[in-house]
Amino acid sequence: MNWIHLDKMDALDSISIASLQRPQVIFKHSTRCSISIMVKSRLEKTQAPENIDFHYLDLLNYRDISNQIADRFHVHHESPQILVIKNGDCIYAESQGAIYMEDIIEQAN
Repeated sequence: MNWIHLDKMDALDSISIASLQRPQVIFKHSTRCSISIMVKSRLEKTQAPENIDFHYLDLLNYRDISNQIADRFHVHHESPQILVIKNGDCIYAESQGAIYMEDIIEQAN
């Protein structure tokens, strides 16, 4: 898994623009949450498709970015949480133990 670290607010503009060409995924991760750690490990053990960019947000260090994600993409904040962004919109959001790479791929295609 080649995570793109999401650590700057203006990266959300880049993600929205990039989503016009290829799906973008944002993984909101809490390093203190056992479920989040388990989900991250599960994602990393699965082959990530090359046609999707995967962005990693450390919620504890960048909560302001997480809040902006919720506002911008009209999703309720959860942790862990996965969002699939296409054509500038969040087309899929899932949280907790319901996050699976197979579902991400299905929604992104």
